[in-house]
Amino acid sequence: MTTNSLSATAPRPTSTIAVLGCGWLGLPLAQALVADGYTVNGSTTTPAQLLTLRDAGIRPYLLRLGPEFSQTDADSLHAMLHDVDVLVLNVPPRAAAAGTYPTLLRPVGAAVAAAGVRHVLFVSSTGVYPDEPRTMREADALSSPDAPSDLLRAEGQFTPRRGQWLTTVVRLGGLIGPERPPGRFLAGRHELKQGNAPVNLIHLDDCIGLLRHIIREKVWGYTFNACAAQHPTRRDFYPAAAAHLGLEAPTFSTEPATNSGKTIDTTLLRQTTNYHFRHDDLVAALAYC
Repeated sequence: MTTNSLSATAPRPTSTIAVLGCGWLGLPLAQALVADGYTVNGSTTTPAQLLTLRDAGIRPYLLRLGPEFSQTDADSLHAMLHDVDVLVLNVPPRAAAAGTYPTLLRPVGAAVAAAGVRHVLFVSSTGVYPDEPRTMREADALSSPDAPSDLLRAEGQFTPRRGQWLTTVVRLGGLIGPERPPGRFLAGRHELKQGNAPVNLIHLDDCIGLLRHIIREKVWGYTFNACAAQHPTRRDFYPAAAAHLGLEAPTFSTEPATNSGKTIDTTLLRQTTNYHFRHDDLVAALAYC
């Protein structure tokens, strides 16, 4: 494993970490980081969630990005990032209207620079890659003219900057886990297309485990793909997932037996970080959703 040039300032166990976006992934991640001994600041868009964060040992901040971003939000953002070593940026693209995701995150980049944050862990998505029947590695998002530009532009705003901060981008596959059982995704639907396309999913346990591992092991200055090693076809996986919940299995239209979708390659992540996935077998992972 390699660590880039700011490793001397990498976080200690007593460091402060900010988690921007304490939702389905961000809240349990923040709780795990508290358990690891870090001081954790966390943001929510919902006033009612402030008490939940506080009860979990997280210092809560009310913050809304987007068109409604106000001076109050700016003050909250700057306060949350004060004396922070690591920012976990966990704001999904669906939080923004089409074409506005980079703009949504622009105040965050300015606040990171103003606060002197040294490390950013950007939670991105494998949606950055075009849906083509081939294996996708990290550089393919840059080389494809059809790649969605919003994600790439947003990631680019937090590119490692000499003398400022170091960023690691983690492009997560489709998210599964508690409250997101994949058996519900397609249950009861018929004549679906792309039955032979591989699935590229990652369990919540591995999202949390991987992000904690990157922080603990100081793996900064990289872009990684992250999903389970096994890629069953949609035709094989989703009926099994529906059956696990006792739901009607989806059916798929007849197609030539060819690979009709992208396969996300995670070799770089595994070789660089030595993180060991808990749920590489997606069918076995259904028991934990």
